[in-house]
Amino acid sequence: MTIQAILNEATYRVGNTEVFQQISAKLKKGGRIGLIGRNGSGKSTLLQILAGELELCSGSLRWEEPNLKIKYVRQEEEDFGSHVSHHLEEKLLMKWQVSKDVLFSELSGGEKLKRRLAEAFAVQANILLLDEPTNHLDEAGMEVLLHQMEQFKGTIITVSHDRAFLDRFAQIIWSLEQGGLVVHNGNYTSYRNKREKDREDQRHHYAMQQQKISQIQEQISELQSWSEKAHRESTKKEGFKEYYRVKAKRTDQQIKSKRKRLEKELAENKIERVIEDAEVKFSLEANKKVGKRFLEVKDLSKKFNERVLFEKANFTIKHGEKIAIRGGNGAGKTTLLQMIAGHESYDGTLWVSPSANIGYLTQSVFDLPLHAKPESLFYTTTFEERAWVQNTMKHLGFTSRQWQQPIENMSMGERVKLKLMAFILEDKDVLILDEPTNHLDLPSREQLENTLSSFTGTLIVVSHDNYFVDRVTDQSLWIEEGRIRRDPGQKESTSVDYEQQLLKLETERQYVLGKLSMLTVKDMEYAKLDQMFIDLSKEISVLRQNSLKK
Repeated sequence: MTIQAILNEATYRVGNTEVFQQISAKLKKGGRIGLIGRNGSGKSTLLQILAGELELCSGSLRWEEPNLKIKYVRQEEEDFGSHVSHHLEEKLLMKWQVSKDVLFSELSGGEKLKRRLAEAFAVQANILLLDEPTNHLDEAGMEVLLHQMEQFKGTIITVSHDRAFLDRFAQIIWSLEQGGLVVHNGNYTSYRNKREKDREDQRHHYAMQQQKISQIQEQISELQSWSEKAHRESTKKEGFKEYYRVKAKRTDQQIKSKRKRLEKELAENKIERVIEDAEVKFSLEANKKVGKRFLEVKDLSKKFNERVLFEKANFTIKHGEKIAIRGGNGAGKTTLLQMIAGHESYDGTLWVSPSANIGYLTQSVFDLPLHAKPESLFYTTTFEERAWVQNTMKHLGFTSRQWQQPIENMSMGERVKLKLMAFILEDKDVLILDEPTNHLDLPSREQLENTLSSFTGTLIVVSHDNYFVDRVTDQSLWIEEGRIRRDPGQKESTSVDYEQQLLKLETERQYVLGKLSMLTVKDMEYAKLDQMFIDLSKEISVLRQNSLKK
């Protein structure tokens, strides 16, 4: 493949904080690159540098081909004024069932993304930079996107936290981790497997080297004791002074030799301890109200001009129920949430319990005060309260420096986490969440799944992540063909859900294996972790066998 660009020892920092340092990579023509990393690791920043919107602080980006046309699609845009002007754009919008005549501001989150993606493919660029292109997309929209990406002749670099999407799209993985860039030839699953194997090997070799160092240090310590004794004796015993002096000198030479051996070992083959991935931890508390009505809807209708979203809807939601709002892009899911939260008008009756303490997470990442800092956004009067807030930020994956950094400098995923913080710090008994996994990295998604699964309050969720919805809700409201119907049971999981579940189990097993490698059979935790490893292995085996039977 022809090399289009070379990134050499590139460093970028914001203020005194390094986003990444001395990263190097080659961009090959026609490549399909999945760019991954935790929230705040610099993924969007790297795309902006490639798009020419930001400049490196040091290092270089050299383009090997002249006059390359680069198109960058951001994660989110508040406004998008482009009108449909190309036949390919119009064709794509028809496939995605998005009207070209509707104002951008009146489109749903998924429809806005489709409008921007259609324009990007229509300009026939040499290089496409796509930042989280699967956010907001329904399953049908995802398939159209993947097909269009397959047909595209140029180079594509895509930021995504969607594991199944990365496995289907990516041929190369660029992973921003711990300030550096790891380049892997293969899809996401092969990258993850290799990373875990490499880290496991590193843990093993590190433990072996530490054991060897301890042995040499013990030998040196023992020789030092002999040397000190010989030096003492050489000054006391007449007739034996020369014997002890020679013995002391010989012992000192042995100590010096062993120290040199140790220094050489560390200089030539020093193995660093594996830096474990930071855990994301948070929980949500609620006053449990079971049985009483939270919401009652009668003859509810909504339309925009001549466009009818739904009409004559009737349903009830009780306290403690966990409901998924389902439907395609543009069906009216977000609009329904806005109506429940009191932010949108409607026809009919919609009653919400006046005692409900509601937390509403919108899709938007622009509704935070972007110039504010967390210290002012979560201002507290006492030292204890401030410590609690800062500790919560730490558990969400923020650094101590970010306490005093403007929100506008944070990644989209970090902004979502700040919005979740408001619910963590305040006890909400009703959570209305609109695409809560958008922009979140994988550890944060998994922790959110676990937290919402044990949440005792009322939960209403819109999400196109089927695996996430299946885990955190037990009933659904479907918006289809202008109607809202209640489905008491969840739909069967797709093959994509199988891949995600398998990936999660394998990741948990690798984590347990890493813990076991640092312990011995005598350690108290060993037996428990060993049983966990066996149980996870059985689950993985059963899951694979069941998938083969289908």
